[in-house]
Amino acid sequence: MSKEANCPFCNPHQDENQNIVFENETCYFLQHAKEQDVLEGSGVIVPKIHRSDTFQLSQEEWNDTYELLHKAKEYLEYNYSPDGFTLGWNVGKASNQSVNHSHLHVIPRYNDEPFAGRGIRYWLKQPGNKRRKQN
Repeated sequence: MSKEANCPFCNPHQDENQNIVFENETCYFLQHAKEQDVLEGSGVIVPKIHRSDTFQLSQEEWNDTYELLHKAKEYLEYNYSPDGFTLGWNVGKASNQSVNHSHLHVIPRYNDEPFAGRGIRYWLKQPGNKRRKQN
């Protein structure tokens, strides 16, 4: 399998805070202990082979991501009882992709959290996010 030496998603066993919750042939569902403080139950689905972004996923990786997404949903509903979910991929620096390895965020959402009801589009539609005109 193709792995990048310094990639945290290529080497999840090297991070003592990284928990492999589930895996299948091509992907992992990971939860990181440090993220649990704020984003209770959140995790990511990542391909085992290094893929710098989502557009590089193979058909098998897409299918395995789908499988793990449904397995993660059942697990999160049972263990955390969320009221909803926010799911998303960031691709490229402009979208805030901070780890250069494809990862699907699976974020349980709760009615009692301060930003309940504010999903991905809420942040993108803020007037301060409008592009400046190019000359």
